[in-house]
Amino acid sequence: MQRRSFVLSASALAFASFGARAADAYPNKPVRVISPYAAGGGPDVQLRQAGPSLGVALGQSIIVENKVGAGGVLAAQYVAQQPADGYTLLLGSNTHIIQKAMQPDLHFDPVTDFAPVSNLASSPTVLVVSADSPYKKLDDLIADAKSRPGSMNYGSGGIGTSAHLAGATLVSLAGIKAMHIPLKGSVEIAASLIRGDTQFAFPVAGTGIPQVKGGKLRALAVTSRHRLKELPDVPTLYELLHNDLAIQESWFGIWAPAKTPLDVQLTLNAAIRRVASAPALKATYEAVGNEATPSESPQAFAAFVRSETRKWTDIVKLAGAIGT
Repeated sequence: MQRRSFVLSASALAFASFGARAADAYPNKPVRVISPYAAGGGPDVQLRQAGPSLGVALGQSIIVENKVGAGGVLAAQYVAQQPADGYTLLLGSNTHIIQKAMQPDLHFDPVTDFAPVSNLASSPTVLVVSADSPYKKLDDLIADAKSRPGSMNYGSGGIGTSAHLAGATLVSLAGIKAMHIPLKGSVEIAASLIRGDTQFAFPVAGTGIPQVKGGKLRALAVTSRHRLKELPDVPTLYELLHNDLAIQESWFGIWAPAKTPLDVQLTLNAAIRRVASAPALKATYEAVGNEATPSESPQAFAAFVRSETRKWTDIVKLAGAIGT
């Protein structure tokens, strides 16, 4: 387990719409957001980029505290047991849904144990091969895989990661055989491709896009619903395979413990929507293939989480990852 705290300073004055409050109105003290990710990695970075502005919007400091372990389960279990007062929140994501789908006996439920407040951002994965690979498009890769069954490997940062599930989805939908190679971490994906240990992989956009633009890798497809601004000539996997399960976007947002009062949820949701809609933050996210995706309301985010639970459970079943 890794534990680290970091305080994101907020302005002494809130935005006007959050300014006039009674002394006991929410929030009247700093708000903690528990991050299941290591400091400086993936969604943790995006949370910290949004944190200062979120603090300004709420008129309180935002404290980001890292609780890393068990694929995000440790942080989720901790927040689920905290008072439902809006002062301890979780950076929740589809990772929690995936872990529950893979391990049904886990002692937490991402749907019933939390009040989803708002999504913050989403990010797809990118199907990549090495820059000197003979595969120029997905059809080339599929044709070669079918001509030489079992000759291909695909890498990921571990079982149940977005790269693993995207690779397993491609293998299933395309009707090919390829072996999953769990690496020590997602940072090893590019090196594995370049060495030839693996033939394709699905790193997250924030990792894959810089390597594509740097000439190390070649992109064949993206798993987003729409083409990415950073890779406009790269088709979506859905365009190529025509199956909804090919649309796989990792997302993360703010969850509160179940039974958190609705007025607290609405205050948080309004602040997150204001912050995530700011042009500067949207541009920062887009530069690495992420998209700011604030929810219109807590109810809308809750409906999204329920829908994603059904979808990712189907994807985990497709990948044969249940019980791993």
